[in-house]
Amino acid sequence: MLFNSLPFLIFFPCVFLLYYALPFRFRKYLLLAASCYFYMCWKPEFIVLILFSTLVDYFCGLGMVRWPQRKGWLLAVSLTMNLGLLFFFKYLNFFGESLTALCRALSIPFSAPALDIILPVGISFYTFQTLSYTLDIYKGRLKPERDFVTFALFVSFFPQLVAGPIEKASSLLPQLKEEHRFTYQNASLGAKRMAWGFFKKMVVADQLALLIVDPVYKNPGSYEGGALVLATCAFAIQIYCDFGGYSDIARGCARMMGIELMANFKRPYFACSVTEFWKRWHISLTSWFREYVYIPLGGNRRGAARKCLFVLLTFTLSGLWHGADWSFVVWGLLHALVMNVEFLFRRSGRTWGLPVRVLQCGMTFLVVSALWVFFRAGSIEEAAYILRHSLWGIGEPLQYCRTALAALNPGVVEAVFLAGALLVLFLFDLADEKGDGIALVSGLVWPVRWCLYLGLTLVILVFGVYGPGYSEAAFIYFAF
Repeated sequence: MLFNSLPFLIFFPCVFLLYYALPFRFRKYLLLAASCYFYMCWKPEFIVLILFSTLVDYFCGLGMVRWPQRKGWLLAVSLTMNLGLLFFFKYLNFFGESLTALCRALSIPFSAPALDIILPVGISFYTFQTLSYTLDIYKGRLKPERDFVTFALFVSFFPQLVAGPIEKASSLLPQLKEEHRFTYQNASLGAKRMAWGFFKKMVVADQLALLIVDPVYKNPGSYEGGALVLATCAFAIQIYCDFGGYSDIARGCARMMGIELMANFKRPYFACSVTEFWKRWHISLTSWFREYVYIPLGGNRRGAARKCLFVLLTFTLSGLWHGADWSFVVWGLLHALVMNVEFLFRRSGRTWGLPVRVLQCGMTFLVVSALWVFFRAGSIEEAAYILRHSLWGIGEPLQYCRTALAALNPGVVEAVFLAGALLVLFLFDLADEKGDGIALVSGLVWPVRWCLYLGLTLVILVFGVYGPGYSEAAFIYFAF
């Protein structure tokens, strides 16, 4: 079920009202049933995969405490089962195609069969969430959850089931076992965060996709110069508002029920370096790889050369997590290379040479946007074409800009509207960077405050992208 859909606007208020109407002891059953229904609205049969992962990790977790001498074997069972499912559904065809291409290059008569496999929505997210549970029990950081219903709810909690944030059991499980009473503060703050998420997704992200990004990236060979640059920068903002919007809606839903999910984004385009960008972008995934991959490899403890190697390995895996395609691997590798260059510069006492924070943020945004090309393009070849042709004609800046606008031709009304929406996004993120944007708005006098609330609602209703005809309105990270 999509957040930006009519069924969800009926589903969530019903769950919210029932949640507080029911006695505390029944709420976990309601949330578990609601979470299963939420997921089964897509393809009902794939709930079996979530149930399988839940059963495996529930019993492995209990077994590690009951038979501590066998906890290594039980961890191996958890890793094999979970990663095995992830590999089959997400990577089997990818590695088969790669092996076939390699054999052809070596003149070896081999062709791996291509299977018709549907990627289950959210499998990368809930797989990593359940794995963190068993890994923490194995390391002695966590005691296993004995109540199966509560543990199943931890795995499948609907606000963050299909696109995160990837929550740790030590944070989410205790909250699921607490009795949360209705408070106006939670309901108000959650609703405001949801509204802001809907604005980011339906107004900014989807309009950018519809007017600029999709026309260019669906046929990049028809565009050159500024049009490619504009579409690439627009995609950088689109994916932030799309994924960040999802996270805001998820956090808002949970907060309305008294549950606090971690912040997955912290104004990433205010970062002054790519290293800082990854401390602000998809924080739950970055933290997962840092804790369960980078640090176990050796982290910062084994010298500069090995640190750079570990960063390279970690971000290669992160790229592969995002998608079964070599373009995602290249995307991860390039981020790692840039971060290693930044580390070596800092280590030598040198910097980028940009003294003003605005310039540092601007340079970081341009670097990250250029790397997003490998994420958005249909192939490495398309990404290479876009990067090669992006600067064509830049020697004549005015003509470069005119040609870009003429090629995209968004229309005066659309261009003004997008500029206004982006200005609102920037000002809110700037307020968030200085403190708390929602708290700032909430502290205004009530006539101004409610005018802003009604204005935001009206903008979402009038300018949001709706309808089954626009298939790209699904959240981008549902594909991972």
